[in-house]
Amino acid sequence: MAVKVRIPSPLRSYTNGADIVEADGASVGEVLTALKSKAAGIETRLFKGEKQLNRFVNVYLNDEDIRFLKNLDTPVKEGDEISIVPAIAGG
Repeated sequence: MAVKVRIPSPLRSYTNGADIVEADGASVGEVLTALKSKAAGIETRLFKGEKQLNRFVNVYLNDEDIRFLKNLDTPVKEGDEISIVPAIAGG
């Protein structure tokens, strides 16, 4: 099933400028893994290891932070939307 993935501006160079890319999967992790085939190289910005998101990347499923759900194992369904949000720090 196709799920929309919202791509933030800093990562759009991997998607040829597209701000939304559709990818298939049954969970958030599967969708983000499938995104690699449509946005070559993006996985290095998203993942620090197998099934481990970089700590500077926040992922939301329909406006809910996946860290408070089942993280990458959070199930998705047709019509869901995943948002990738880079963390912002200040000092």
